[in-house]
Amino acid sequence: MHKFAKLAYQSLIISLSLHDHLIISFSLLIITILAVHFMNRPRTVYLLDFACFRPAPMYRVPYATAYEHGRIILASQPKSIAFQLKIFERSGLGEETSLPQPLHYIPPIPSLMGAREETEMVVFSAIDSLFSQTELKPEDIDIIIFNCSLFVPTPSLSSIVIHKYKMRSNVKSFNLSGMGCSAGLISIDLAKHLLQIHHESNALVISTEIITPNSYTGKERSMLLPNCLFRMGGAAILLTNKRYLSRHAKYILSHAVRTHKGADDKSYNCVTQEEDKEGHVGIALNLDLMEIAAKSLVSNISSLGSLVLPLFEQLKFLVNLLGRKVLKIHTKPYIPDFKTAFDHYCIHAGGRAVIDAVQESLKLSAEHVEASRMTLYRWGNTSSSSVWYEMGYIEAKGRMKKGDRVWQIGFGSGFKCNSVVWKCNRDIEVAKTGAWVDCIHRFPVSVPEVVKL
Repeated sequence: MHKFAKLAYQSLIISLSLHDHLIISFSLLIITILAVHFMNRPRTVYLLDFACFRPAPMYRVPYATAYEHGRIILASQPKSIAFQLKIFERSGLGEETSLPQPLHYIPPIPSLMGAREETEMVVFSAIDSLFSQTELKPEDIDIIIFNCSLFVPTPSLSSIVIHKYKMRSNVKSFNLSGMGCSAGLISIDLAKHLLQIHHESNALVISTEIITPNSYTGKERSMLLPNCLFRMGGAAILLTNKRYLSRHAKYILSHAVRTHKGADDKSYNCVTQEEDKEGHVGIALNLDLMEIAAKSLVSNISSLGSLVLPLFEQLKFLVNLLGRKVLKIHTKPYIPDFKTAFDHYCIHAGGRAVIDAVQESLKLSAEHVEASRMTLYRWGNTSSSSVWYEMGYIEAKGRMKKGDRVWQIGFGSGFKCNSVVWKCNRDIEVAKTGAWVDCIHRFPVSVPEVVKL
């Protein structure tokens, strides 16, 4: 009997040991799965702050100045003068847009030295403001991304910034060129991917277009158009994945969706840098530009819609699609109501026609596109930085509240349409500094369809 009890006791101990081993093994498995999940999940990317360049009053180009300079420079080309006048009258630009100093001369004096001076004035001013707003130092920057389409010097523009601010020798530097007005949002997407790889890092994104070397004085109308629309501007944006900075961040990056139509011949050729018969180099805009932009926008919002639209809007779209494609019902394609997904819109201020087309396509109200129209009026087409002047406008108006979602839309050569979606991380107080601080009280203003000069 004693031996039987001893065997029973030993069997119980073994049984308990196996049970404990199973519990421990199962617990370790759960811990491993959770660890792998948390290690591989996308890191949250925060936008700490951004700053836009504000030119001094001496760089202003009122209507009268723009028209007079064009009339003198193109004196032997009456048709070109008439064309530029027509564009000026319908451009949607106001009296306070700015050009760099070399383009104020008659004739303009585009030069490498002038371009570098414009770069330093625009970029250093925006970065200085950003560092002041965030209280970070140049040595805190781990990644720098600089986008400028047309001015591509050596050393690179990012190297100019690194040299100016004496940044660390291991800072990761990137320079994007030739990507048009949507390059600013491409830079944000690149920064997002880099911040997924590099832990505890800060990324500085600089978006601008240096226009000093790109004044065109030839006869090709498609190349004269940028002279009328493009103006001086730039923005510096600071992104981070550091959790301890999250409570200071203004926004959380929700989505970045990129669409590239470069495989289509029309898309690839719609915006090019060309040389006319007299040897003048300029930016040529293809007549199919608006059609291509519309197709790119449709492709982009189709991809974005599944990420941001409420379920009932997605179901409406699906039912409409099945009806047209499967049941062959003759009905118009359903355009989802993006007003159910976003509170604010920052549409690239490429020109009045661009804003009008997006407003009509998405059935937006005048208030939804107010930031875009006022940015075009006050600053002109500042290329890739325009969406940041628009974001600044919404903040300066005190309209940005915690939880609001913002949609930035950019268009560019190639042809590209890019979207970035932000979620406001906290109530944004009206800043005492910034590009809009001294003039926001005057906006919005009524912009006539035609300004007679």
